[in-house]
Amino acid sequence: MSHFRSLDQLHQAWISWPPAQLFTAFTRCILAIGFIPPSIPKILHRPFTSLPDENPVGHYFNALYGTGFYYDFIGWMQLLAAVLLLIPKTAHLGAFIQFPIMINIAVLTTSVGFKGTWVIAILMALAGFYLLVWDYDRIKAFLFYTRSAPVSYLKKEGILLPVLFALGTALLLMVAISIGLANLDKVALLKLFPLVLGGAIFGGMVYWHHRGMQ
Repeated sequence: MSHFRSLDQLHQAWISWPPAQLFTAFTRCILAIGFIPPSIPKILHRPFTSLPDENPVGHYFNALYGTGFYYDFIGWMQLLAAVLLLIPKTAHLGAFIQFPIMINIAVLTTSVGFKGTWVIAILMALAGFYLLVWDYDRIKAFLFYTRSAPVSYLKKEGILLPVLFALGTALLLMVAISIGLANLDKVALLKLFPLVLGGAIFGGMVYWHHRGMQ
């Protein structure tokens, strides 16, 4: 665990340095301001751009606008991230929301050839990643924490779980066939066997995951 201790010491030294604190405050505020303007038209359900469908950028945003409340949802999440970033005690939550949104925007603007904007989007994504690193002490439990409570196993779990999931799959198929769901009553039973086998494999996956839990 010495490398974790060294990482903690390095992080503590960085966040204790006044210029780094000012830079982080600046980064939070500039990202928040960058999220507020694009959130407003989405919240008001107004088109984000007037570009025609012939333009890849316009085609994407016009299609996004046509998704209805999903378009509004993106705007509300951008605004929420901005507000949380501006409040010191919730800034880490704002960074959690901002970073995946910004990664998506960076990939989008790069893929559709949004001139100039892709550079800004990548820089904002990098800034979001920096903010997550800044709050390393708040989020490190997600990465390194191990519970002290032991994992308990069932007897012959490696055999029991695949059998139970296979039987459960077979039972569900029988119900589906009896009610004619998805026209399964017209499918030969032999062709449904791979689904039962898949249930057994899934049970094995659950067993494997349970064995590795901490």
